[in-house]
Amino acid sequence: MEDLFRQLQTLVTLPEAARQALESLFRPVSLPRHAYFVRAGDPTDDVAFVQEGILRAFWTSADGVEYNKTFFTEGDLMGIYYALLLKRPSHLSVQALTPCSLWVASFSRIEALYDEHPAIERLARKQAEQLFLIKEQREIDLVMLDAKARYEKLQREYPDLVQRIPQYHIASHLGVTPTQLSRIRAQ
Repeated sequence: MEDLFRQLQTLVTLPEAARQALESLFRPVSLPRHAYFVRAGDPTDDVAFVQEGILRAFWTSADGVEYNKTFFTEGDLMGIYYALLLKRPSHLSVQALTPCSLWVASFSRIEALYDEHPAIERLARKQAEQLFLIKEQREIDLVMLDAKARYEKLQREYPDLVQRIPQYHIASHLGVTPTQLSRIRAQ
């Protein structure tokens, strides 16, 4: 849990009472490979800190094709933010690609702490800002960079990811076919 609070402290300094209140909400959860954290169509109220492992958030089309939206790796905070805010079922699934160790808490219980601990509300705002910046950069990259540049950027930002998960997941995330990814990697 120390890794979680080290990560949070980079966003906001939490007073001890706020830290204790927040810490009391998190519980350890282990997910085996291929297990789901969230299934599309199901309601979700959980957020998690990835202590160890890799997960993917993905959407499945009507004809069964999966599109990887993002990956979560060690040190990431994750949740299906729009579903949490709107209190609606998720359109995305989140699945473990490797065995995972998580710290999980109820988003609504975190929200309930906002009035009593303004630092926690500030932390949530800072995290939302971070998520916005990541989403904005991903959208810019999809428009501005070709597939090879997106792959190279992925390698820089997640150097061991391409070694730890199947290449078809990488291809889906980049918006290319596995064959196209093989060609890019061969160059």
